[in-house]
Amino acid sequence: MEPDETRTDGGVTSTGKDADVFAEDEVGEQYRDTVYRDIDYESLESAPETAEYPKTDGEGRFRLAELPKVPKVSHIVGPSAIMLGASLGSGETMFWPTLVAQNGWGLYWAFWVGVITQFFINTELQRWTIATGESIFRAFERLNSFWPWFFLVAGFLHVGWPGWAAGAAEMFAAGIGIDRGNWPVIGIGLMILIWLSYQAGPIVYNIIEKAQVALMFVAIAGAVVLIFIVGSVGQLANVPGGAVNFGALPQDMDIAVFLGGLAYAGAGGYINLAQGVWAREKGYGMATYQGRVLNPLQTGEGEVETVHESGFAFEPTQTNMRRWKAWWKICQQEHFLTFVVGLLVVATVAMTITAEFASGTDVGAIDMWINVVIPAVGPLSAALLFIVLFIALFSTQYAILEAFVRNSVDILYEMYGRSAGWDLNKVFIGLLTGFTLWGIAIIGLQLQQPWILLVLGAAIAGVMMWPYNALVTILNTTRLPEHTEPGWARVVAMWWATGFFGYFSILLISSQLVGRFGLDVFETTIGVVGSAPGGYVLWVLALVVQVYTMYRSAQGKMQSSDTVENAEEATGLLA
Repeated sequence: MEPDETRTDGGVTSTGKDADVFAEDEVGEQYRDTVYRDIDYESLESAPETAEYPKTDGEGRFRLAELPKVPKVSHIVGPSAIMLGASLGSGETMFWPTLVAQNGWGLYWAFWVGVITQFFINTELQRWTIATGESIFRAFERLNSFWPWFFLVAGFLHVGWPGWAAGAAEMFAAGIGIDRGNWPVIGIGLMILIWLSYQAGPIVYNIIEKAQVALMFVAIAGAVVLIFIVGSVGQLANVPGGAVNFGALPQDMDIAVFLGGLAYAGAGGYINLAQGVWAREKGYGMATYQGRVLNPLQTGEGEVETVHESGFAFEPTQTNMRRWKAWWKICQQEHFLTFVVGLLVVATVAMTITAEFASGTDVGAIDMWINVVIPAVGPLSAALLFIVLFIALFSTQYAILEAFVRNSVDILYEMYGRSAGWDLNKVFIGLLTGFTLWGIAIIGLQLQQPWILLVLGAAIAGVMMWPYNALVTILNTTRLPEHTEPGWARVVAMWWATGFFGYFSILLISSQLVGRFGLDVFETTIGVVGSAPGGYVLWVLALVVQVYTMYRSAQGKMQSSDTVENAEEATGLLA
């Protein structure tokens, strides 16, 4: 390397113009423990109400600040590792291995399409935060104050039932050879362990990130070893055929389980919405000027880092344009290399095992693994399976508790607590404690089939992704300026995501109206044609949502075209 060059993310670049874009290593390494830059917020100028800055629509002016220099990908790994942890114990080791065991590899297309779809969804959920420092819930509030409250209620219905702790407890009991009926006691112990882990340091996010990264490393390494020692590697030959079997669905499939699988081709539902809040805590882009949640039990009295009511905006200078392009590139890389690759590896390995040893099973995922698969493999494979499955379920409950509390605190604080003078840090620890006690109480009821809890939450997750995909698409194309808004390829990807989850949500809603309430008038068919009159009404609803989303976002893109000078400086791969 020449003396006048410095290594930055993506390789070797000169210290000339790139020195203004990329952070030096000692600065970039600060992101490994999250970055907060205290700033005199009140002294900052307000961003003009022009096309070069995010639109406020009268909902609080953005303050002008410099877009920070860009660190390496390795420095910002974190939010996607937590998201991966939230995914492993739901879709990747439970739903999809069960679906493939029951229905064969013909469904694999839906898994990988779901994962790639969630890549676009999750990174779009981060976009607003990187550009403004605000959480996605503050952004939803700017659209309409109804939406944060809606997602709070739906989120509780999604993850308010600690099925993952219950599943992990059953797996732990079976793994150490004690009566599986002891799972409630073990499950309660796991919930207490999660709560205690939050007391390990003053910055809450840093604790969770480090714990999840460690758990994910063990889970992925274990999965790679498993495929070679279990004897299911031959099943990989079926993956290509299933991957291109687009649209194939068994006629007798439980649509609730399948929609849950689509939502859980990743974390799903309320958990995905945490991606933007975690990005704020990590300090991505303009979020570096927003405070982190501190544990009041570990910090001094009154010690706070301010999360400002309105976010920030940066001037569209050439340097800031290039920084934005680099920030967007590394955030996509972080999510793809951690979340997408991790999911594909672990889930595919799990599917090969269940396809090999549990083909045609008709039991739930927990029973399938414990009663069907594990007895069929050797002692070493069985021990490693217990470890990997326990970690997957435990890490998911860990991440879900974290995501629910963090999302809900953000909503409650922004919608009411800020104006009421609440202490954000105390609200966090209070809700964390309350939600942990709630989980303990639910586990204490000793429900006999934890799998039921997972199916219920998963179906709700799939349905709630339909409206927020539409909202995020509209938000990012109508409120952000030209140089930070999504490009056409991403807009089309989000149109697909909205239609994808809308389609299966309608099938689920119909199946519940018909199956649970006997309202045959709402019956729908997979091919739409042949649906009952009420079913056609449901399909029209989906069409209206889809057309409105496409119209508003396309209109926003066209109206912002050529409104920012040299906006092309900010565009790059999958901008």
